[in-house]
Amino acid sequence: MSFPISLATPIRFPGPLPAAADVVVLGGGIIGVMTALYLAQAGQKVVLCEKGRIAAEQSSRNWGWIRQQGRDKDELPIVVESLRLWQGFAQTFGDALGFSQAGVIYLANTDAALEEYEAFLPHAQANGVDTRMLARCEIATMLGSSAAWRGAMMTPSDARAEPWAAVPLLAGLAAEAGVCIVEHCAIRALDVQAGAVAGVITEQGRVRAARVVVAAGAWSRLFLAAHGVAIPQLSVLASVAQTEPMPQIFAGGATDSHFAFRRRMDGGYTLAPGGEHDFFIGPDAFRSFAHYLPVLKKDFRSTHFRAMAPKGYPDAWRTPRRWGDGASPFEATRILNPAPNMASLGRVQDRFAAAFPALGRPKIKSAWAGMIDTMPDVVPVVDHAAISGLTIATGMSGHGFGIGPGMGRVVADLVMGRATGHDLTRFRLSRFSDGTAPQVGPALA
Repeated sequence: MSFPISLATPIRFPGPLPAAADVVVLGGGIIGVMTALYLAQAGQKVVLCEKGRIAAEQSSRNWGWIRQQGRDKDELPIVVESLRLWQGFAQTFGDALGFSQAGVIYLANTDAALEEYEAFLPHAQANGVDTRMLARCEIATMLGSSAAWRGAMMTPSDARAEPWAAVPLLAGLAAEAGVCIVEHCAIRALDVQAGAVAGVITEQGRVRAARVVVAAGAWSRLFLAAHGVAIPQLSVLASVAQTEPMPQIFAGGATDSHFAFRRRMDGGYTLAPGGEHDFFIGPDAFRSFAHYLPVLKKDFRSTHFRAMAPKGYPDAWRTPRRWGDGASPFEATRILNPAPNMASLGRVQDRFAAAFPALGRPKIKSAWAGMIDTMPDVVPVVDHAAISGLTIATGMSGHGFGIGPGMGRVVADLVMGRATGHDLTRFRLSRFSDGTAPQVGPALA
């Protein structure tokens, strides 16, 4: 599998689409793939429909971090489980995943950041995570940098993997478990009868099913709104770059408020802005403005506002909101492939060079961007919808790759009515309408 995954990438899973299933999963990112895998392992007949290619959007475009550190306290138990599952997948696939427990470091540019990191330590301890603080002298020894960071937080057991390789491999595992994956097959609408899911209408025909999981990432809000299910999800653009091979500074991943880097299998680094991202203003942004005020106050300076999304994007001004059973926006834009913000990546190169002057300015081999599905409080929605048989798993807020295996297992049990093993109260959809005070979680990424 090559990167970037595009419509030129050969279809691995052509179908055919069956007439019926126990569960239909909408979306071939890591959440959909993992949900389908665990449903199939529990004996369910599962169909997974992907409008473009498996993992072609954010699931292959992220930083590749599998981190426990810095997580929202309610996400943390699930990501601890996820790490164990990633370890098992690494035994199955060997080096092909690019999995390595080389650690993650959060570098503090300010005393306020240092205090925020220290506040995470009790949560780490309660969940058996090996997070610890680093003094300035330890950072200098570990990274070989004289940059004036105030201190740092590190979790040695945190890991990394190569997203563009890992998620397609996991999709293959799901197919071996019996999941019928159909690429280039958009689900146009739910088939709802008497207030309950009866199946889905795809561009290739109808599939009967009493349960459907919407794990459509940046497209979830658009799809659900067409059925009267309102979620205040928006999407932000995150730019990422791959460097040419260069000497190793640190085998894991590290970030401060300005730039982030992660060692790659190919001997280079994945680079990204530490907290910078771009946001396209569209009709959904206006509808959800009140919900996003708390997070805007927190991250306003790190957001670049763009007046108009490109044609065909989920919240573009001319993207249809209603299409019935006819051709849908999901067919018009098979793969979201936004242009990266090269100015932001140029600043990342400068920051990296300032922190590690002996290495010089890193040379970019390739650059890309992805659209991160986010919620106002930066934690996902994992819940049943008002339509009987419909389950939502979206708004992973840039945390989906690392938490994917554990969250997929949780969603599968939620669909089957089993105990999930975790408290999902924080992730309920009704928190945006029942008067619950917003509690903003950790930042995106």
